[in-house]
Amino acid sequence: MVDVVEHHLAQINVARPRAGLDEPVMSGFVSAMARIGQLASNSRGFVWQFGDGRPVSQDGLVVNLSVWTGYEPMHEFVYRTRHASFIRRRGDWFVPVEQPSTALWWVVAGERPTIDDGLRRLAVLREQGPSPTAFGLRQAADAPPPPSPAPGPGTAVPRP
Repeated sequence: MVDVVEHHLAQINVARPRAGLDEPVMSGFVSAMARIGQLASNSRGFVWQFGDGRPVSQDGLVVNLSVWTGYEPMHEFVYRTRHASFIRRRGDWFVPVEQPSTALWWVVAGERPTIDDGLRRLAVLREQGPSPTAFGLRQAADAPPPPSPAPGPGTAVPRP
């Protein structure tokens, strides 16, 4: 019997805040993080999110890292829930960063990527463009296929 390998979709997005997260200009964003995190965790297809509902900062960026069962549930959350209103307001809180600012990639179910994993994937997407290693919100890639079963004894193996 062959184990089927299930994959989930990891995503990272980065933004450069207009000011420190404790500054008044950022208060609307910071105060909404717990609500948006709760909305995500109650959304169809949500698996996991890095952090505890507070903004995660690294190297002067606010970083969001999460895992979803697939592209459609993640896309639905991003664009068809209250989260979408925060995307429309991102200019209130963030200055432009190098694009793309979001990278997606497939992970084996149960894997919890690190922020460094995500930042590496984002760098690959920026440098090489969309590929199975990293792709963007508009270039959804299919999950890797499950491994093929090994041929049984006496089974002919097709030649290319």
